[in-house]
Amino acid sequence: MRYIRLVKDKSARQIMLGIAIFSLLLLLVIGLSLFLKALPIVKEKSLWVLLTSGNWKPFKGEFGFLPYILSTLYVSILAIIIALPLSMLTSIYLCTYASKSIRRIFEPVIDLLSGIPPVIYGVWGSLTIVPLIADKIAPHFVEFSSGYTVLAGGVVLAIMILPLLVSVLLEVFRALPKEMTEASLSMGATKWQTVKKVMLRRSVSGIIAAIVLSVSRAFGETIAVLMVCGNIPLVPHSLFDACYPLPALIANNYGEMLSMPSYESALMLGAFLLFIIIVIFNGISRLTLNQIEKRYSL
Repeated sequence: MRYIRLVKDKSARQIMLGIAIFSLLLLLVIGLSLFLKALPIVKEKSLWVLLTSGNWKPFKGEFGFLPYILSTLYVSILAIIIALPLSMLTSIYLCTYASKSIRRIFEPVIDLLSGIPPVIYGVWGSLTIVPLIADKIAPHFVEFSSGYTVLAGGVVLAIMILPLLVSVLLEVFRALPKEMTEASLSMGATKWQTVKKVMLRRSVSGIIAAIVLSVSRAFGETIAVLMVCGNIPLVPHSLFDACYPLPALIANNYGEMLSMPSYESALMLGAFLLFIIIVIFNGISRLTLNQIEKRYSL
């Protein structure tokens, strides 16, 4: 019997190792496939020129990715800036201050928001956020804005990732041992002091993991942002300029221009750039997370 248990244990370990290796290989295969598809345009044009040029004229053979890269970064960063404080305060309230009856009402609503298709957010954004920016907000800062802007894309994307952030942060806060918060309260600390000194300090790694997950989704979001960002291939200089993120570029053009090999290769380069941005961001976040975990484990 002991021999059978050892065989089962070793088999389970080998199977799980194989699945882990397969996951890593799948990531490498995706990256390699995109790179090979993008290689012709990289051989034809200098990579530096492709990344730093703002000219996008496919029929003239000019493919400048700078507007798309900056648009992707601007919209994603703006979405996190808007969504993170709201999600933090919401999750803290639901975890610490809200009664059970309020939690029973709000938590299913948050889950429902997570399940709404992105196109619904896009339609809502184009009907509500875009006119609001064009008619009420932009006139205070610029002479004219169509409303299809970086700001509209950031707001819609923030609302989309808000339920995900709240759900993950709730799980992070609830994973803390109750003894910690109870000990803080028993020593005379208020709930807010307990939140600041105990909950947030001990949940730093989980908060960063939630941000990474949300940013990764924000980088790849396509339909909703595509419907409100304007889709003009120019470098945005303010929140009230139109933008054109990389996912929107690929979604708008892939399949229509496959008769032009250089155009197809350029789109695959866009997909590869998006892939690299997400991998680098997750890698940096993982290193930062390791450093924080080491510091708090001392």
